[in-house]
Amino acid sequence: MPTRRDFLGAMAAGIGASAALPASALASEKAEIKTALNGPVGLQLWSLREYLPKDLAGTLAKVRAFGFREVEGAGLWGRSLPDFKIALDTAGLRCTSAHMGFERLRDDLPGALAEAKALGSTWVVCPWIPHDEKFTREDALRAAEAFNRFGKGARDAGLHFGYHCHGYEFVPSSEGTLWDTLVGATDPATVAFQMDLFHAHHGGADLIPVISKLKGRIPSLHLKDLKKGLPVEAGSPGAPAEADVPVGTGQIDYPAVLRAAMKAGASVYYVEDESKDPLNNIPKSVAYLEGLKL
Repeated sequence: MPTRRDFLGAMAAGIGASAALPASALASEKAEIKTALNGPVGLQLWSLREYLPKDLAGTLAKVRAFGFREVEGAGLWGRSLPDFKIALDTAGLRCTSAHMGFERLRDDLPGALAEAKALGSTWVVCPWIPHDEKFTREDALRAAEAFNRFGKGARDAGLHFGYHCHGYEFVPSSEGTLWDTLVGATDPATVAFQMDLFHAHHGGADLIPVISKLKGRIPSLHLKDLKKGLPVEAGSPGAPAEADVPVGTGQIDYPAVLRAAMKAGASVYYVEDESKDPLNNIPKSVAYLEGLKL
């Protein structure tokens, strides 16, 4: 299954998708998104990976038209760093967080942090831990050691570091689950966590207790939903595109989960859509969030 990790590598090499933004996607600009949440709602740009490499300016303009003012990066989409930053500025978007692959952080931490700062980001987030077919306790401990190093480097550079869960972490270990192993072996002062509600739920996490235990270490969430009727698969690293549905239309109890997240300290919320129809689904997610009473 292609992952964000694979795509970040492809973008670094300048290899992208070829789909152009359809004319039907162009629309007048929506007012800035307003919700009952305690912080901004942004968009993870991975959602539009089929469009950004071909039509960067048009796609970013569409992101702004959806009502977003903040985005989370996922590579440079085959552009130079200065060109990508100019495109963001032209669209009126702020890149507040940047996903960076584990290998990039391991092999070129200063370069990765410098790139994030040049984009205007204050957060660097690792979205995947390299591992063989099954994620193990040894993988979790090795990753924790690396994350502690990444976190210290980020702090020294005036940035923050976090890890984005993917579902494979929620299997038994001597500490409870491998998620517990990872969290317990990382430095609370320098390593935070970004909870992807879709992946965590699909991977078998009981979201509210997991989020509550992260109080003070969970600054941001990824918001997307798992189609009703699909089984939860403990330790699953992902799901097919058909499983991803607009926020509020799937299995996750969003009001309860968001209340728990706010209580735990979350304050930034990124919509992410990994379906085959993000241009139609993203506005539905936004509309749900704007109408949500908390």
